[in-house]
Amino acid sequence: MVLSVQRDAAPEFEASRRFLWAICYRMTGSAADADDLVQETFARALEHPPPDPSTPWRPWLTRIAVNLARDALRRRKVRGYPGQWLPEPVELDGGMLDAVKAHDDAEQRYSTFESLSYAFLVALEELTPTQRAVLLLRDALDYSVRETAEALEISEPNVKTTLHRARATMANYDETRLPVSTELSARVSRVLYEILGAMASGDVATFESLLATDIVAISDGGGQAFAAKKPVVGAQKIARMYAKLATAASEEGRLEVRELNGLPALVVEDPAVKPPAAHRSVLRIELNGQGKVSRIYSVLNPDKLRRLFSGARC
Repeated sequence: MVLSVQRDAAPEFEASRRFLWAICYRMTGSAADADDLVQETFARALEHPPPDPSTPWRPWLTRIAVNLARDALRRRKVRGYPGQWLPEPVELDGGMLDAVKAHDDAEQRYSTFESLSYAFLVALEELTPTQRAVLLLRDALDYSVRETAEALEISEPNVKTTLHRARATMANYDETRLPVSTELSARVSRVLYEILGAMASGDVATFESLLATDIVAISDGGGQAFAAKKPVVGAQKIARMYAKLATAASEEGRLEVRELNGLPALVVEDPAVKPPAAHRSVLRIELNGQGKVSRIYSVLNPDKLRRLFSGARC
């Protein structure tokens, strides 16, 4: 019986692997955790297969994956984190996007592309684990209220209440979000190169002119690399801070603009930098409606950069 289930399940597992990875990544913001959770999902599904193994396994696998990811997120929230937490940046290949976008529907609130974007993942951090699960199932995967209730083993009224609260928390994101598009990608890329030019020439005034007056910069060192423990606010302060960092770069340093989570980001590597400073980092920006930089996210935690610098794609 076990061998029969394994044989029947193997094709289902492989067909769903990338789809499930994307769910776990959106739930946790961690590619490393998503890898582990997908494997655990398959193991759990073999131990407890769906009531009728002859039917499609994906709904059952999705149910297991979402609940495992919700539990993992709860543990992370309880465990705490040194300093500010940011999602792990990832490079998405066409196969991953095709596997997930095949399930997009015109009625869903957030497209697959948007729900894998960095800004969306940052916004999700304001939700509780259950709110995050409900929002993703309802608004990104287009699950019905009944399907969501069954997947999370909560009541339908609870789903509705939880979704209402989650959407209220996401209201600021919804009001200010810019659709992920080729046009936005070009704008972000252009501003990144303008920032690089200003930093290279030491032109703090030009750098500051690219920033919104109320800009916020968040850095994640994970307790392993030097990073501001609290958000830094204000264009002048942030421009001076990054200009100072630029002067510390060595001639060995390498800068590259790469597409991460669907939009350009600055990938930095400087072998000459010694701990506790970070010799590898990713800098991301968000633009407001006026084209000014409203957020800067700096990922410095080496654990969150290992996959990216290994060349692995998701």
